[in-house]
Amino acid sequence: MAITVSDITPLPVREGVAPSRVHLPHGPWPTLIDFLIDRFPFTAPQVIRERLARGEIVDQDGVSQKADATYQPNQWLWYYREVPDEARVPFEIDILYRDERILVIDKPHFLASIPGGRYLRETALTRLRQQLELPRLSPAHRLDRETAGVMLLTIDPACRGAYQSLFQSRNVQKTYEAVAPWRDGFDFPILHESCLTPKATHFTMQEVPGEPNSRTSIQMLRRMGDLALYQLSPVTGRKHQLRVHLSSLGIPICNDLFYPDLQPSASFDDFERPLQLLARRIWFVDPYTGQERVFESRRTLAMAM
Repeated sequence: MAITVSDITPLPVREGVAPSRVHLPHGPWPTLIDFLIDRFPFTAPQVIRERLARGEIVDQDGVSQKADATYQPNQWLWYYREVPDEARVPFEIDILYRDERILVIDKPHFLASIPGGRYLRETALTRLRQQLELPRLSPAHRLDRETAGVMLLTIDPACRGAYQSLFQSRNVQKTYEAVAPWRDGFDFPILHESCLTPKATHFTMQEVPGEPNSRTSIQMLRRMGDLALYQLSPVTGRKHQLRVHLSSLGIPICNDLFYPDLQPSASFDDFERPLQLLARRIWFVDPYTGQERVFESRRTLAMAM
């Protein structure tokens, strides 16, 4: 397995949190603090100075850096990212399977897969690294924070690439379930195809004219009055694909805060209204044993009960 800069860290995983890094490019900054203030504009300069004074930012050799040090390009600095006032997600992770290579979990709604943005400790990866004392645990793929269900992680770093490549090469069959409005006029099963691209204004996706780059097979499992339980089998794996596809069909997934319209951010932590989307099942041939592996979520969508 090839070793990358992200595999060689001068700082250990701390309380489940891996160190972050920043690259120092060529530029006009006379001192290190000038670069860091420019690179992190949303962090108060005094906070950066205090972290440097406490020795919390180090180079690739683990040497603490000084604010007034002459700027030296073409190196990496390492530090622990901090997220103030991170709210606790009041749901637990269920373990579906574990061996010496992989860990399969049943992720709850509202728990991000990996650290990012305003989520650091309240992520599946950080929690599991700490709870199971597996500092080198790594995700083979990801689920949206809002989506619950089956997720696979690798325990042995030497096996990480083989399992990740299964997802990248689409050699993993995935089945999801979703609760969305019932609408007459569909002849199930249907295959929805479209060209998905990011919106220019924010992080959501949109369908545009063009050669399809996303495909989802959709089946209705049962009708529940004005709602229905749908089975979704993505052929491709575009960002927010299932959510965009159902929304474009006029049946947006219940409690979706992104589609068809982006809702206020204050709604994102309303734990009483989880997105009604569940990663129900994954199937693949294990790259090491050659055995078929099938893992299914034990969760049930609240609106499908």
